[in-house]
Formats: sequence, C-alpha cells, structure tokens
Amino acid sequence: GLLAFGAYCAALVASTSDGSVDVPNCPATASVAFTTAIPSGTPCPLTRIDLCYTSTTLNLVFTAYNETNFYYNPDHKTNDDIWAYEAMEAFIAKGSDDPQTYLEYEVGPNNVTFNAFIYNPSRVRREGAPMDQAFISDPLGDGFKAVTWLNKLAGTWTTESQIPLALFNGEDSTGSVWRMNFFRTITSASEFPEQKLCGWRNTGEANFHVTPAFGTIKFV
Repeated sequence: GLLAFGAYCAALVASTSDGSVDVPNCPATASVAFTTAIPSGTPCPLTRIDLCYTSTTLNLVFTAYNETNFYYNPDHKTNDDIWAYEAMEAFIAKGSDDPQTYLEYEVGPNNVTFNAFIYNPSRVRREGAPMDQAFISDPLGDGFKAVTWLNKLAGTWTTESQIPLALFNGEDSTGSVWRMNFFRTITSASEFPEQKLCGWRNTGEANFHVTPAFGTIKFV
C-alpha cells in the first residue's frame, strides 16, 4: 500500500547503492530497506530497519510489511531456533574488515530473541571450516531490549530493539565504522520447514553467513 511504498522510498534515501549508510545519533535515524530474496533476487515483501545510536546502545527498529503468516513456534524461548520460522535479523561487527566474529541478533513475531556471537573464521561458512556460536544467556540483564507489536489488519509487525555497544567495546563511538547485514525469513504452517530468505546485501547463496557481503555502517 501507500504506507509501505512511502517507507521504502524514505529508506532508499538513507541507504546508498554500494551498501554504505551513515547512522546518526538518536533520535535522528537512518534507514535501510530491502525487497529481494537471497540469492535469487526475486521479489520479497518489504522489510525496513531504522537505525540510530547513543553513547551506550545501537537502536534498531525492524518493520516487516506485507506479512500474512506471523508464523512462530509458541514453545520457543530465548536463543531457541527462531531462525527456522519467521524472524528479522541483524548481523553486526565493529570495524571495517570482513568480520570473522560477529553478533547474530534475531527477533520473532512473538518477541522472542536469538542472541549469539558467531565464530566464522572462513567468513563464508565454508564446508569443513570451524563454525561456532557463543550464546548471550541473559540478554535482558546485559542491557538488550526488545518490544514487538503485531498489526494483523495492516499486515505488519515491528520490533524496537536496543543492543549494548559495550558488547563490542564500542561505547562513545562517534566516527566508528561497522559492518552489518539485515535479513528476514518468511514461512507458514503449510510451507514449513521451507523458507523464503530475504536480505539487504545479497550473499549470493542461501546462506546469511557471508561476511564480505556485509554493508558498511558509519556512526556520524
């Protein structure tokens, strides 16, 4: 609808074609948006992420448009396999290099989160190479915040998230450079476990863990 189209156009203003974004201090925001599947490039429902930072947090507002399923596992708790259902995701690393270790942060329509540092020394999840994860077991106690709203009439769901910058030794980071990518998984009761994979920077394969594809984010 017009609302989704307007959000898409506004997001394109902030996100340049080469995958670099200048993110301001809150309450101002920058936005990224995507409407394509990974790796095929076929259409996906619009997904938008608004970003800003404070001296202590990275603030992300995820919005999923054109949602029809709101599909999740009601038995899932923090750090369960919510990525197998419907989720919006951010992969985050501090520094300009293609990361080998990064935060994988996900949220589902039921406000359950997945929070883990990923160890991916091959940078592409190469077969036979190490691939490990270290869960953040107490995200609320560590300063994470997530609040999710569903609007089934409008076909949207939105999550406001805060991620502590101290996780990255990244407080008071004006001028710093980060690498990030953003994704959305789509499925339904009839399609599960098959999923549609959507993302901001195309990894070129059905695999989100390709860090040379990450975009460049600068805190300005």
